[in-house]
Amino acid sequence: MIELVAVGDGVGRERLDALTRDLARIFRTSCRVLDGVVDAKFAHNAARGQYHSTAILERMQSVHSNGNSRLLGVTAVDLFVPIFTFIFGEGQIEGNCALASMYRLSEEHYGLPADEGKLRERLTKEGVHELGHTFGLRHCEDWQCVMASSHSVELVDVKSAEFCGDCARLVRGA
Repeated sequence: MIELVAVGDGVGRERLDALTRDLARIFRTSCRVLDGVVDAKFAHNAARGQYHSTAILERMQSVHSNGNSRLLGVTAVDLFVPIFTFIFGEGQIEGNCALASMYRLSEEHYGLPADEGKLRERLTKEGVHELGHTFGLRHCEDWQCVMASSHSVELVDVKSAEFCGDCARLVRGA
């Protein structure tokens, strides 16, 4: 089972509901949205104006009580880890928590008109990618695989929302 939770404000229940449908289809498992919101304010780094994703994942881990499920946090804030300028999300390798941010996936971030369909597609890809890490997957060399590394939104756009054959076998066997 995959559970989703909002991290901070600005995510919206409708967006989480749509994401559960996409994730259920791709992972072939049940998905549900949890009530409540995980606070992200504690992870804000004033000097960077961003939120430390690893700290948020640790907080999610401490409040996640269902060891048999995976938890995907979805946020509208800008994420970072110290070695990168920004990240779209982070997933615990072989853990049970992952985090995806809409901040740099939205067209508005790039000065373009809002496109809810494009945001949903990008968020689905990022959610699947980060959850893939919880299944022990590393970055894939197949540029079309959802597990391909994406350091720009253009790379998110060109890859699929699905796992390549090798990655799919690893997820199904986990």
